[in-house]
Amino acid sequence: RAFALSACRFKRTDSFNSGQRTGFTEDEVEEQDGDFIEDSEVEELFQEQAPEGITGGQHRVFIIQPDVKWGRKKQHLTTAELMMAEAVGLVNTLDNWRVVDTVILSTKTPEKKRIFGKGNFQFLTEKIRQTSGITAVFVNVERLSPLSEVKLEEAWGVKVFDRYSVVLHIFRCNARTKEAKLQISLAEIPLLRSRLKNEISNMDQQGGGARYIGGSGETLFEVQQRLLKEREMKICSALEKLRRKRHLLRSQRTHREFPVVSVLGYTNCGKTTLIKALTGDSGLQPRNQLFATLDVTVHAGQLPSRMTVLYVDTIGFLSQLPHQLIDSFSATMEDIKHSDLLIHVRDISHPETVNQKVNVLNILKNLEIPERLMSSMVEVHNKTDLVDSYQSAEPSALPISALEERGLDQLKKAVEEQIVKSTGKHIFDLKVDLSTPQLSWLYKEATVRDVQVNADDGSAVVKVIISNAAYGRYKKLFTGR
Repeated sequence: RAFALSACRFKRTDSFNSGQRTGFTEDEVEEQDGDFIEDSEVEELFQEQAPEGITGGQHRVFIIQPDVKWGRKKQHLTTAELMMAEAVGLVNTLDNWRVVDTVILSTKTPEKKRIFGKGNFQFLTEKIRQTSGITAVFVNVERLSPLSEVKLEEAWGVKVFDRYSVVLHIFRCNARTKEAKLQISLAEIPLLRSRLKNEISNMDQQGGGARYIGGSGETLFEVQQRLLKEREMKICSALEKLRRKRHLLRSQRTHREFPVVSVLGYTNCGKTTLIKALTGDSGLQPRNQLFATLDVTVHAGQLPSRMTVLYVDTIGFLSQLPHQLIDSFSATMEDIKHSDLLIHVRDISHPETVNQKVNVLNILKNLEIPERLMSSMVEVHNKTDLVDSYQSAEPSALPISALEERGLDQLKKAVEEQIVKSTGKHIFDLKVDLSTPQLSWLYKEATVRDVQVNADDGSAVVKVIISNAAYGRYKKLFTGR
């Protein structure tokens, strides 16, 4: 199952020389809507009960990639070798974690507690015990059951991670904004619950887990469950405040009639580099790293007509993550649904580019993105500079190199064409009287493409891109209709 993550951070950006503001800071919006959340409150929730073993410290990791030969768990658009390469990339993303060894091992029993058959499991156990310095094992599966995690840790004597816990740790390390931290804390709740059951089960076996606490009538397990539930409710309440703030931001953008273009794709496909190239925003610092961008940022850019649009750097997708993790972040996906256009960026140099495209489209389908956005989506083949003699097998896709800024003019034209269609804007030639404020009003409220002045009668013919609402205001102000 594919996964998408975004958290919300909006920047203040000047709309080139127009003096218009195209973004809003968090503090400004919080002052307006009254839903201010103290940093200390968020930090307390974020740090209160992080899952043991995935925060801080360092690990020397042994990676195991199960190779499922058949059945519903078999991957058809990728290979075990490519999945292993992504797992290595995930571990290398983390500071102070490094891969000490890897193994790809076939299995017919991925649903079993120990994942592998008796012979392969024995082989693994011996290899792990004989490799010096291992402090953790990463089994590259979506999610290990609590019982599987216990059994594997007992057999191998080190901490065992699955994809869920490794990616959560990456998110935790990269989280910067309030919303990102809160959503990560919410995503950790299922992990904390499953580990709590394991701990209580072990205590029961030792004769201490079922005792009541201080005459309260609650067992230790019930107390811990209640505390987790209270923490979950606090996080959800804080996220709801931020959701209302995001709704206000969206309303403000709509009021100013700036078209919104969401740029999305598989993690590390080059979204941030592309937005930097389209906008010239020197503050953007792309990194060649999985999940380098966790927080949504908004950046103003101009199209060939000089129309200002807002490019939203939103999504990093990753395959094979469980539903609970997706649910924690789904609220921020509302921004995509309210876009005027989607740009799907693909790393065309990646050996799994087809599989990555399928993952992106699947998650958009699961999020019930409106058909108008899916049908108008612009597909971009990025990193063509890394492909010898690149030729696209998909004629509708636009080949570019964001790093070398190749193909951007064609992309901007395609974006402009789709934006005019999707926003219901019109292109008009309007005759204006230069002795009135008509021309300055059009510069402020519409996109002026061209001005042809007739000095003899003090008029001009102005070619503009203008919305229905703005055109209605124009007629009411200057033509009396």
